[in-house]
Amino acid sequence: MLNAQQKKYLADIARRAIDNYFENEDEQAVVRGIPAPEDAALVKNGASFVTLTVHGRLRGCIGSVEAYQPLYKDVAANAVSAAFFDPRFDPLSQEELGDVAVEISVLTEPKPLLYAGEEDLLKKLRSGVDGIILGRGAQRATFLPQVWEELPKKEQFLGHLCRKAGFSEECWKEGNLDILTYQVDAFD
Repeated sequence: MLNAQQKKYLADIARRAIDNYFENEDEQAVVRGIPAPEDAALVKNGASFVTLTVHGRLRGCIGSVEAYQPLYKDVAANAVSAAFFDPRFDPLSQEELGDVAVEISVLTEPKPLLYAGEEDLLKKLRSGVDGIILGRGAQRATFLPQVWEELPKKEQFLGHLCRKAGFSEECWKEGNLDILTYQVDAFD
């Protein structure tokens, strides 16, 4: 997990990336323009999600479940994507900027969850702790552990996640899904 200084650095990077996008609407240029930190933990490849809210309501959430680029770049890219490219929302306006709360979730490496049927799956899931990636083949979806606050019942959580992945709400009962779990270090 990250220390307070590292968290502050990443929170500042997320805000700076969003601010810079208003000036230069080139996502790649914005991310490239952020200088590499000296902290090795932030330069190491990492996976993150950036969640934006305005007055407590979701305004954008985009992330990576696999670590494929330096963590500081992943946070910057996901901040820009959450603000301007989340297909569920219009792009963030400068008028909203002052009201936006930014939460960053740094993910652990996802691990396969082996289970034998629906009862075993329900028993192994840890509400409020595990983020879940659910899928079959190339079709998959994820919920961060924070979603447990809105969907506290395991059956409900899994049903919504199945729908998000484009499956039936009951797909998790079929036992033919790949399920991975991860944890997050979330901060704002």
